[in-house]
Amino acid sequence: MVTFFSDYISNDVTINNSYKIGDVVSDFELKNVDGNMVSMSDYKDAKGFIIAFTCNTCPFAQAYEGRIMDLDKKYASKGYPVIAINPNNPEVQPGDSFKAMQDRAKEKGYTFPYLVDEGQHVYPEFGATKTPHMFVLQKTKKGNIVRYIGAIDDNYKDPTAVKTKYVEEAVDALLKGEEVKQQETKAIGCSIKA
Repeated sequence: MVTFFSDYISNDVTINNSYKIGDVVSDFELKNVDGNMVSMSDYKDAKGFIIAFTCNTCPFAQAYEGRIMDLDKKYASKGYPVIAINPNNPEVQPGDSFKAMQDRAKEKGYTFPYLVDEGQHVYPEFGATKTPHMFVLQKTKKGNIVRYIGAIDDNYKDPTAVKTKYVEEAVDALLKGEEVKQQETKAIGCSIKA
């Protein structure tokens, strides 16, 4: 009972300290599969970012992989590139090792950075709990502000049966200078392996 309660408290603290809608996100610098370090500040012309916490091994992440690639193809040229971050600890999940990430990115032809959260410092700041877990950020004079948190869309099983594309709707609204209507949804995926 004490252990459960202390776990609940410590988890609650992490959630409370993580980014919420409207928060300014601190920049990060993480290693890409090509060996280079990548940060949001590298993207001088970006209007914002689609941050995808994802991995190699989770069936949900695999189901959404093509859709994450499509988001980058659709929005990078409009100023909203995808940055994918693997939050999993490779000691717990060997299929998410840096070498496995490199192989996956090459095999699938990723057009976006696929970064490793070494030491697992970045995902708790965001409050990511699943793979995939999506965050849409808007670049402003104050910094990169969180405008959407949650799932990519409303049907992980079947892309052809999707009724609501949450991430696309958020980015489209921001591109038009409008408020994001649905700012949060529940991320559907595997728990992050810490």
